[in-house]
Amino acid sequence: MIREIVHYDASVLRAKGKEIGEITPAIRALVDDLLETMRDARGVGLAAQQIGEALQLAVIDVTGVKERPSRMWIKGNPVNPEDYMPLVLINPVLKPTKTKVVSHEGCLSFPGLTLDIPRAQRVAVKTRMLDGGVFEFDAGGLLGRAVLHEVDHLNGKLFIDLISTEDRRAIREDLEYIKRGEPIPVHPDENDS
Repeated sequence: MIREIVHYDASVLRAKGKEIGEITPAIRALVDDLLETMRDARGVGLAAQQIGEALQLAVIDVTGVKERPSRMWIKGNPVNPEDYMPLVLINPVLKPTKTKVVSHEGCLSFPGLTLDIPRAQRVAVKTRMLDGGVFEFDAGGLLGRAVLHEVDHLNGKLFIDLISTEDRRAIREDLEYIKRGEPIPVHPDENDS
């Protein structure tokens, strides 16, 4: 079922997700809802907080995104990330590298807003899966960025928390539009003629 995606300023976006114990039918149904909602919104990731559920649960699917390649390694060996999509992250634990890369990033809870965000170049992930097993992998490129972004959501952290105070001031008006549920106006570049 497609669920409503909550937007910036909803308190649930700042809530740390509760760890998931038993994988119940309700959790499986929530995963299905997350995937359906993410795909309908044309996103590559969605956290439970974004549909109003404060849990340690997120989904990611980078299938078909060619302009921003994803990289994945299992036990140090490179693999094709699309062979593992969609990813379901349950109670994930991350170990990001210290090296950061700045890249463009958006968020389904901030429609119309994209920002240049510094994130770890690569991240080691240990997560539970729907079958109860543990899955460990490393991720880079778009997949790594998506994992870091979604796991931030699971801990009540938003991508706007990663920009400078000056950049935050620059988007204040855009954030007000999002809070009111209005589209951000398109501002033509002053250099365009």
